[in-house]
Amino acid sequence: MAIATINPVTGETLKTFDPLTETELDDRLRRASQAFQSYRGTTLADRVGWLRSAADVLDADAEHVAALMTTEMGKTLASARAEVSKCAYALRFFASHGPSYLADDAVDAGAVGAEQAYVVYQPVGVVLAVMPWNFPLWQAMRFAAPALMAGNVGVLKHASNVPQTALYMEELFGKAGFPADVFQTLLIGSKQVERVLRDKRVAAATLTGSGPAGQSVAAIAGAEIKKTVLELGGSDPFLVMPSADLDKAAEVATTARCQNNGQSCIAAKRFIVHESVADEFERLFAQKLAALPIGDPMDGNTKVGPLATEQGREDVEALVRDAVEKGARVVVGGRRLDGPGWYYPPTLITDITTEMRIYGEEVFGPVASLYRVPDFDAGMELANDTDFGLGSNIWTEDATERSRFVQEIQAGMAFVNGMTTSYPEMPFGGVKTSGYGRELTVHGMREFLNIKSVWIGADSHS
Repeated sequence: MAIATINPVTGETLKTFDPLTETELDDRLRRASQAFQSYRGTTLADRVGWLRSAADVLDADAEHVAALMTTEMGKTLASARAEVSKCAYALRFFASHGPSYLADDAVDAGAVGAEQAYVVYQPVGVVLAVMPWNFPLWQAMRFAAPALMAGNVGVLKHASNVPQTALYMEELFGKAGFPADVFQTLLIGSKQVERVLRDKRVAAATLTGSGPAGQSVAAIAGAEIKKTVLELGGSDPFLVMPSADLDKAAEVATTARCQNNGQSCIAAKRFIVHESVADEFERLFAQKLAALPIGDPMDGNTKVGPLATEQGREDVEALVRDAVEKGARVVVGGRRLDGPGWYYPPTLITDITTEMRIYGEEVFGPVASLYRVPDFDAGMELANDTDFGLGSNIWTEDATERSRFVQEIQAGMAFVNGMTTSYPEMPFGGVKTSGYGRELTVHGMREFLNIKSVWIGADSHS
């Protein structure tokens, strides 16, 4: 894929970029390694100040950056503004909490026969981030903010269709006063990732993307004995039980499925509904999906913009077509819109069977799959019948169902009567083929820290 800004509203190529040459790439990695040698010794107070400054810069640049994201990948301007605000919040969050996350932990010295014993947390070095286009600022920021606070150095290989947002990330940290080369954007193609990951100057990697991309990065990093964190998508269940507030559940389901034009790893995708309320939920859900305004993402009234790429729309169409050909029923939507741009309408399909691709594959677009189940046990069995395990949702007022859901769901996140989302205050990540490791909170920061045990014996001269 060419490194280019292509407007998904029109399909027009607005700007193209040349990838770094091998010589240029080597120079970038040399500079990153050198930057780490000095940056690791900066004070926590300095890093706190730089993070807060970055948040201020981001606030000042908010309208520009939001419009840039909308232009590059088609998210609505309202959601782009919210993404910018969330990133500024994350910068301030890690500025506030980073020092306590990085503080030494005391150990019972007597229990280990020492005069002193404690644990220190130290940065590992240059961390490679391979990031996707769907939340082009937030995905990168949830790596960058804790990594830089911890004293690591970051190099970002962003998706090839959001190069200007990627370059802004480097510009942002420079404007905020961070030392030179502490955060760099590498305009490279996917074929150059292996070369970077195998470079001895790169200590670790984090990737958000597809299963095959995760397998590739994990295999290379494993061969090099380098730490990785992987977030590889999801097919999140959204259970609705008889005690649920159906109108509220359907309203949230609509947002949960169509947020970011349906292109979110933690979007609810499989709607598993108790048969006693399934007809009414289907009616409400279909009604709300059909009412969403589709159009220019720069228009404040638009709720659903285009998909980010032409291939992305073709992939969604292929999954829906396969399901329909095998007997699935389209309740609403199901056909691409006429005219320019890569639009696909909010869609609800049901009567899905296991031989349909959509049963087991992630749909990265505004397509909801509705399943009917006879009871809670059948709902849980279906919810867990997936290779993925990222987020999950249940709507119920029954305390036993809530407790069982939290205990039994095979996922990294469980939300009850609410929509799965990410917060700096809560760890983010999944299980099974959704990946491993965590982002955000102290857990995410410590993924790329050397957790060093320190044991000090008594002074022999005392």
